[in-house]
Amino acid sequence: MERILVSACLVGRPVRYDGRAKDVGGALLAQWRDEGRLVPFCPEMEGGLPVPRPPAEIEGGAGGAAVLAGSARVLTFAGADVTRNFLAGAHAALAVARLMGIRIALLKEGSPSCGGLRVYDGTFRGRVTPGAGVTAALLEAGGVRVFGEDRLDEAAAYLAELESASGRP
Repeated sequence: MERILVSACLVGRPVRYDGRAKDVGGALLAQWRDEGRLVPFCPEMEGGLPVPRPPAEIEGGAGGAAVLAGSARVLTFAGADVTRNFLAGAHAALAVARLMGIRIALLKEGSPSCGGLRVYDGTFRGRVTPGAGVTAALLEAGGVRVFGEDRLDEAAAYLAELESASGRP
């Protein structure tokens, strides 16, 4: 059975920067939970950040790949550099995925860690830019396909494709 790495906030855990969750709910996620597929994970907490914590964005809206390459940082609104925490959390997520043979992740879109298609632009003005968060970029580079919570149907189709190819339900 394929397991799915999932942002802990999406399954109701209050781990976001503001101390809240972003529970997705719905029949599909409930089915995956009941099947024991979900592996909840919060890279920011695993990277050593507290809950609640100051919001953070990738400087210049550069995206997670630039952070991984060392050409951009993750900063809080006050300018504190939390790059080290984001990198540690991303590497911990990849380690869990590798340990458990996970090839699919359902992550919180827009997050500087978990965003798969878009992140905030680094100005703290609520504007988004195309790009992946630090964890999403590292997972994709490591062969784990990342989907945001707004792409559950695509995630389900990819899951079915993986299981069809492996011959396992």
